[in-house]
Amino acid sequence: MPTRALVTSHEQDLALYPDVWHRLAMVLGRATALAFPFLASARWVGVGNAALVAVVGALALMILTGFCGQVSLGHAAFLALGAYTAAVLGQKLGLPFWLLLPASGAVAATTGLAVGVFALRLKGLSLAIVTLGLVLLVQHVLLSLPEWTGGLSGTAVPMHLGFAGEGRAPSFRDTSVLGGVVLRFEQKLYFLFLLLALATAQVTHNVQRTHTGRAMMAVRDQDLAAAAMGVDPTRAKLLAFGLSSSLAGVAGAMFAFQQQYLTVEPPFDLGMSIQYVAMIVLGGIGTVFGAVAGALAFTFLTPLAEEVGSALPFLDRLSSAQQSTVLFAAVVLAFLVFEPMGLFGLWLRVKRYFVAWPFSY
Repeated sequence: MPTRALVTSHEQDLALYPDVWHRLAMVLGRATALAFPFLASARWVGVGNAALVAVVGALALMILTGFCGQVSLGHAAFLALGAYTAAVLGQKLGLPFWLLLPASGAVAATTGLAVGVFALRLKGLSLAIVTLGLVLLVQHVLLSLPEWTGGLSGTAVPMHLGFAGEGRAPSFRDTSVLGGVVLRFEQKLYFLFLLLALATAQVTHNVQRTHTGRAMMAVRDQDLAAAAMGVDPTRAKLLAFGLSSSLAGVAGAMFAFQQQYLTVEPPFDLGMSIQYVAMIVLGGIGTVFGAVAGALAFTFLTPLAEEVGSALPFLDRLSSAQQSTVLFAAVVLAFLVFEPMGLFGLWLRVKRYFVAWPFSY
């Protein structure tokens, strides 16, 4: 069944925005995103910031699991490395926040490549167990260095605008006035995160369309057949681990900037890794759309799920976090049974209807 208009050239097939409807959707989407922090309350701006962090983290996991087929339960470890890299370098060396983002990505990427070397011969549940062990190892290391990480007590996360010397450096958290418009910290953070999320989505989409992305998907589908066709599975897996962990480290730094104070456990535990797996399953495995839609749905519906859960029998006895967990578990199970392609599958159904209208297939 058709899911888009007929294309007659290779250039049309590769176009990012092939028709007027795609361009209109991008304009409306960007206008909504830019207006959101000025129209929403402070609470929902905070939820929006958390959603943008989740988008970057979900895109990172999509490269490894969705594109390359490497099942990982160690995503929280890479976010933890990125978050604590930003905190330690910001506090100990006084580096500006715009340097902490690439530094966090570099530290996480180095660890991801090291893990990828040992995981080259593993797949499925065996690889999941190895990456789960990485979460426990990173937790132990961070807790064993209290002079750097604060140990069980945690540590604050500065956001210097420049290199901090002996005096107090200007902070990104200070309220700013731009063209007569007063920007609070949450609003400035939103625009920074929006820029990072859009850049990450563009990079991930471009990776999917390149030779490297196609090689990853070939390895995901059948690594032996891919090797017979000239694809190097080792290179594809290492690139997937490196790029995924690098973006996860950036997401960890973003999380640290939003939280302003970090502890190891929670949130950097198995629960965080499972949440990101649930995001890409809910959105649709193997697609950029799925990572973005799953992250946004998971984050924005969590406050609503807590309110709904308090009105349901049996669930009203649980805490708000437990209520949202139970409801989202039911939603993910329903998608796995009735729509394995997740929100992306629902979107394809809508597209098919309008592309084929007035005919039905």
